[in-house]
Amino acid sequence: MKNLRKVEIGIIGGTGFENLLENARQLRLGTPYGISPPLHTGKIRGKNVVFLSRHGPNHSVPPHKINYRANIYALHKMGVARILATNAVGAINRNFKPGDIVVPHDFVDFTKLRSVTFYDGDLVTHIDVSQPYCPEIRKLLVETAKRLGFDVWEKAVITCTEGPRYETPAEIKMFRRLGCDVVGMTSAPEAVLARELEICYASVCYVSNMAAGIQKRLTALEVSKASESVFPKIEQILSETIETLPSERNCPCANALKRARLE
Repeated sequence: MKNLRKVEIGIIGGTGFENLLENARQLRLGTPYGISPPLHTGKIRGKNVVFLSRHGPNHSVPPHKINYRANIYALHKMGVARILATNAVGAINRNFKPGDIVVPHDFVDFTKLRSVTFYDGDLVTHIDVSQPYCPEIRKLLVETAKRLGFDVWEKAVITCTEGPRYETPAEIKMFRRLGCDVVGMTSAPEAVLARELEICYASVCYVSNMAAGIQKRLTALEVSKASESVFPKIEQILSETIETLPSERNCPCANALKRARLE
């Protein structure tokens, strides 16, 4: 830890985003929850940034096997105060189309087997998620996307499923009735774990496909190809948002634990 450079901004996403970093170097960190996947540190627009590929090298870890606690804790250990995440999602809302950019404002968690908290011992902690995503980063992501001329859905409810299978048409119909707009497998518990460590967290998603029942068939290859086409836009949004992040945080995330405990 003595030689560990403090990095206040983190990116969590799929393999490839590490190419955004200048003079990148790789490291791995041990945490109380296991060893993190490779972390890449470097600079984006003059700011120190660390990138974490949530699926590990070569996309080798499926969504239900990701060690979310080790991932978030490793970033916390490096000093990260803000996380910008990316997620590939399927469209439940029929107005959304493949290639669309989405900045969700809320989520519904339908995962089943994941470790969802750092506080499962004696220190009972109930964090407030009235605003699940950092309002400050969300605002900048939306403004940046618009300034770049990209169409962006600035409000959306994302539902997170366990995976690794895709959802059934009946499940998608249920999610639509509940008011969900998009579906993915990696948004929870990331946002909650970040909030538990008072880290700002927001996500910029891209629609890779229409969800089950809206299109006849879904393949992983199709989703991958659709994702590649929108990557340059997401990279631009991330880079320019990072450049415009203010030095001081002006959001409730930094004080998430202030009234979360019965002490």
